[in-house]
Amino acid sequence: MLDSLKRALGLDPNERALRRYRQRVVRINELEAALRSLNDEELAGRYDALRKQVLEGTPEDEILEDVFAVVREVAVRTLGMRHFDVQLMGGMALSEGKIAEMKTGEGKTLVATLAVVLGAASGKGVHVVTVNDYLAKRDAEWMGPIYRFLGLSVGVLYPYMPQEERLEAYRADVTYGTNSEFGFDYLRDNMAVHPSQLVQRGHAFAIVDEVDSILIDEARTPLIISGPSEDATEPYVVADRAARKLQKGADFEIDEKERNLALTEEGIARAEQILGHAGLFSDWQHSEMAHKLVQALKAIHLFQRDVHYVVKDGEIVIVDEFTGRLMFGRRYSDGLHQAIEAKERVRIGRENQTLATITLQNYFRMYRKLAGMTGTAATEAEEFKEIYGLPVIVLPTNRPLVREDFSDAIFRTKREKFLAAAEEVAECHAKGQPVLVGTTSIENSEVMSKLLKARKIPHEVLNAKYHEKEAQIVAQAGRFGAVTVATNMAGRGTDIVLGGNPEFLARDEARLRGVDPVADPESFAVIREEMVAQCAAEREKVLAAGGLHILGTERHESRRIDNQLRGRGGRQGDPGTSRFYLALEDDLLRLFGSERIQGIMEKLGMEEGEAIEHSLLTKAIENAQRKVEQYHFDIRRQLLMYDNVMNQQREAVYGERRSILAAEDGIVEHAWEIVEDTLANIIDTAFPEGDAEPDTNAAAVRLKAVFGPGAETFIEGVASRAEALDARDKLARHLRERFDEKVKQLGGNMAADLFRFVVLHVLDSRWKEHLLGMDELRRGIGLRAIGQKDPLLEYQFESYNLFQEMLGRVRESVAELVFRVSVVAEGAAPGGGRSGSVRPGAVTPVPVLLGASREETPGSGGERVPLRKGERVGRNDPCPCGSGKKYKHCCGRVS
Repeated sequence: MLDSLKRALGLDPNERALRRYRQRVVRINELEAALRSLNDEELAGRYDALRKQVLEGTPEDEILEDVFAVVREVAVRTLGMRHFDVQLMGGMALSEGKIAEMKTGEGKTLVATLAVVLGAASGKGVHVVTVNDYLAKRDAEWMGPIYRFLGLSVGVLYPYMPQEERLEAYRADVTYGTNSEFGFDYLRDNMAVHPSQLVQRGHAFAIVDEVDSILIDEARTPLIISGPSEDATEPYVVADRAARKLQKGADFEIDEKERNLALTEEGIARAEQILGHAGLFSDWQHSEMAHKLVQALKAIHLFQRDVHYVVKDGEIVIVDEFTGRLMFGRRYSDGLHQAIEAKERVRIGRENQTLATITLQNYFRMYRKLAGMTGTAATEAEEFKEIYGLPVIVLPTNRPLVREDFSDAIFRTKREKFLAAAEEVAECHAKGQPVLVGTTSIENSEVMSKLLKARKIPHEVLNAKYHEKEAQIVAQAGRFGAVTVATNMAGRGTDIVLGGNPEFLARDEARLRGVDPVADPESFAVIREEMVAQCAAEREKVLAAGGLHILGTERHESRRIDNQLRGRGGRQGDPGTSRFYLALEDDLLRLFGSERIQGIMEKLGMEEGEAIEHSLLTKAIENAQRKVEQYHFDIRRQLLMYDNVMNQQREAVYGERRSILAAEDGIVEHAWEIVEDTLANIIDTAFPEGDAEPDTNAAAVRLKAVFGPGAETFIEGVASRAEALDARDKLARHLRERFDEKVKQLGGNMAADLFRFVVLHVLDSRWKEHLLGMDELRRGIGLRAIGQKDPLLEYQFESYNLFQEMLGRVRESVAELVFRVSVVAEGAAPGGGRSGSVRPGAVTPVPVLLGASREETPGSGGERVPLRKGERVGRNDPCPCGSGKKYKHCCGRVS
């Protein structure tokens, strides 16, 4: 009612934006006749002139109408597609940095070209983000003729592409790729050790396709580059065996809403007995085994095969819960993936240690301008606005929506629900009406498939197991009598055309006839014309049968996913119908449904196979979905709050790395500044201002450790801060002499390269240790709430201290290595030459970070002999110092 009143009074911001867009559409349409009279060169020249205006300082918005008119005319000439007025309005929303909500089948791929061409005029590059590699490649090829006509270059990112190709793709005016490719390239750029390894050139403008899928659904999982740790895998097998002996209810309790579990007192005692560890959950020495046991219980009782993951080629592959796609290369963190591997008896990989990480929220917030498009964004408008500052504009359809959405049918049991759904599919199939059956898991899609096979109904199954045939299956889901069972239709990227897709059918027919579309285009054109005629005739039969029928077998936790499924029907004014079949046993109703729903069903005393349909029940179910959506929003917001703390540190470290990589002549002087800062910090710490007692001994130990034997002699007999400052200046002059001598020995260019390598090596290794410490801090910080402390505030305070400690260790390590670093010839015997003695061009010089033993005085001119490491000590091996503890808990502990 309030929304209606706003619209009536002209206060609705969405309606105001649409009115403004319609006015601009009129002006664009007025330019169409003049542009149509231009030849190709003149049309391309018009855009070149507009680009020149932008480069000279004209705001993009001032040339928007001219650019849009040019792009529409180019699309007609190159693709035979003319932008509808509503598509022009969608392009305006994108160009203003907003989210354009357009129904399925309204041509979002074509809409993006308008904003892309306008954004590319600045020459800073436009990133178009898609949900999978197939769509990135398809959209770049499909829309490529428009860009190339206007003189714009197009690049496509794909996994494992050569570095030269990746660099070239980012140098293009328009770059297509997935969110993970863009995000991981950012992380890899900030692990580079040479400017030539950098690929990204900034974050000017990004358009995110299926923006809700990427910025909402996938934002719960941060992007992580990791490497294997040295932990053994056998404990996961031991934990799995123990977990299987514990009984649900007696030994542990499960909270399905929170997807968590907790051991009871009896369970803890039984676990200690099974594992033979007294004090399993009270003795910190057993904390890792206790954690592995809990993860094993989660793997067994909370994660289901063919729902949350699949076993493919002997590996555990995660299934995206929102799109139903396999997430190759992704692993659950915190030992959960290893626990699932132990559960399924496949090879267990080592637990990973984080090397670099960022959340999708913080990555995409780096873009100067961000925009997105999807068929379903309004339900998450609050989150888009709060997290990303993105308003949502709901655009009208090109043709009126005539699809009929029936109320949900609710049954008592899942069995009754699936049987009723199969019967409805059979009825539709009998009259030739195509049916799209939506399921929420692979398991349920295979249940439906079995029921349809029993009724001898031919059908296609689209889930994570058949990912490769995805586009082909979706394209033909609208044929006469077609039945398609699909797991989560989010972001499929291929329209369901009533009567079938002639392009896909032509390719299949050409394959059967042995015709190569590239080598024999004339024969392929004949086949295509046949398929166009066939699809047109079939379309009429489908329309007579009622259009596409959407049958959902379960409500998803998110209303958007249900709306995406429904949106597959009624495309571009086509007729269609939709209905959802639910059961009281469904997780959504069982966990989040109100008692009112249960009470109504019980009072009716329904018999087996009977269903109840009512709009009030449908609204109650949507309220349950809102509860779950709010719960997931809170999780993502919490994740972002914690990552914001890390993000400030990440920006500081990555900013330092970029300045070091960019510095050509200043790196040597930067290294000296680090030496000076380290010296000043040691003196200031040991000889503080005020009445505090000076600690001469501590200063002597630190100076000797960092700058080598002899440095401590400069503060012998020093008893006050004034004397210490005088000694610091004398020591600084001495160190400067040694530093200049080192630079002279190495040579200017070699010194710059080596010092750059030293600083980056130390910064990266310390940052990696810091990430490990932050992971451990995050894992246990929630316990602070027991002491009535805010875990987030505690995390901010503790992480700040950890970061300051890390910076101190970086400074000291760099200051130490600057004097110890040497160069040896690759392939030469260790210690076989003095630093800087390698003949230019003879062999490749490589740095030796510990080129002098601790006992040797750095800078004394002696031979540099690399330290030789003894036998590697495993993290779980007894510590060589004889303490009786594990190495990782003793001398190998990360400080």
